[in-house]
Amino acid sequence: MLQERGLSPRHRLGQNFLHDHNILSKLVDASDVQPGDLVLEIGPGTGSLTEELLARGCEVVACELDRGLVGILQDRLGDSIKLIHGDCLIKKQLHPEVIDQLADRPWRLVSNLPYQMASPLLVTLLTSHPECLGSFVTIQHEVAQRLMAKVGTSGWGVLSILVQRLAEVSMITKVPNTCFWPQPKVTSACVKVIPHAMSKNQGNDGFGKFITSLFSNRRKQLGTILGRDHDFPENILADARPSTLTIDQLEKLYETVKTSAD
Repeated sequence: MLQERGLSPRHRLGQNFLHDHNILSKLVDASDVQPGDLVLEIGPGTGSLTEELLARGCEVVACELDRGLVGILQDRLGDSIKLIHGDCLIKKQLHPEVIDQLADRPWRLVSNLPYQMASPLLVTLLTSHPECLGSFVTIQHEVAQRLMAKVGTSGWGVLSILVQRLAEVSMITKVPNTCFWPQPKVTSACVKVIPHAMSKNQGNDGFGKFITSLFSNRRKQLGTILGRDHDFPENILADARPSTLTIDQLEKLYETVKTSAD
């Protein structure tokens, strides 16, 4: 299809097309979509995953940045999807046309995501779009490991904390690079990110900035970062390091920082 139009995969846009239909089926199965469900697909490429979603009766809103691929999708799928040409994220917010098409209805993200935008997109959906019932995505395996990292490990950091604070993350399946064309140099994984029933959306911006600042000094002791005279919460010692704190402890520490600032 690409050759017919004089196109080729664009590395700059993270174009590695997932062609293994077994993996595609596992991803859609995990999303538990039903006929009539609204689905957002980002980076649909040539439409392989889109066709699977349509076959299951989903209403698909698709956002594709590559104009050449938009032409392929229009030829293959016509009016069966709502297709938006543009970058799905603009200044860390969903594309306005995407938001208009979703129209405040409950929806799921089901996508083979371009690697470079997976992390900011997942954080944006969790912090700004409570109408998203869950994200079911193919991402770089290394990013999946960070999303699921445990406290005290090397992967425990800003991404894992911001996501796990608001959602439950689990692995669907690991995806070898042979399942893509062209083959990436890294292994991928399908993961599901399900928002907690009781979301902590208030104060996300402030908490995110605090965590980012704190973990920019992750090897330093808290007393060195915040000052030895800081009023540390109970059970949090001044000689502890950021990577040893749980989300609950980080939230309590953040409250003391806000209080001292006030």
